[in-house]
Amino acid sequence: MTTSAKRLARNHPDELLCGLVSISDRASAGVYADEGIPALKTWLDGALRTPVQYAERLIADDADTISATLVELCDELGCDLILTTGGTGPARRDVTPEATLAVATKEMPGFGEQMRQISLRFVPTAILSRQVAVIRERGTSAEDGAALIINLPGQPKAIRETLEGLRNTDGTLQVPGIFAAVPYCIQLIGGPYIETNESVCKAFRPKAAIRSAT
Repeated sequence: MTTSAKRLARNHPDELLCGLVSISDRASAGVYADEGIPALKTWLDGALRTPVQYAERLIADDADTISATLVELCDELGCDLILTTGGTGPARRDVTPEATLAVATKEMPGFGEQMRQISLRFVPTAILSRQVAVIRERGTSAEDGAALIINLPGQPKAIRETLEGLRNTDGTLQVPGIFAAVPYCIQLIGGPYIETNESVCKAFRPKAAIRSAT
């Protein structure tokens, strides 16, 4: 695991500081190339209008390593959003959810519920997925900030589907993806104001939370 005590510096007040964590024994050992982080970056680069700065980590399926990586990205680097991919199944080495819950301040169960609903439209084994999402707060005051941490599936196609949602043949949205709720969640926990490319993913906010155009 690569570590750094240097906090990320925003280049713009609205810049999203985003940690990307791919969890795989074999990819981290160099047996094959990691596909998780490239898939996450490709989707986010297309979906975000807000500038984004990434911190990337490729690590093994080890609970202590996963937890330590999440703490580093949140507490030391100051990430607003941390997305993990891999390690969420029922196998003995799949410990991402447990490692994520171990560093959580509060759980956000709606994200996992919606991801499984999306995947169940394709495969009945989606009920075996154990993805969770949590908030990890930094310090004891609101000014210290927090991070939203979301476990995503391991396959690039499933990553895109769960983030973006499912579309009809005419391109209209059939089932919302989870990322539609991410910008408002980050806003509520003291992070930057994130704007999205609505042709990919339309962020939802209550009217009172929408920033006026200048």
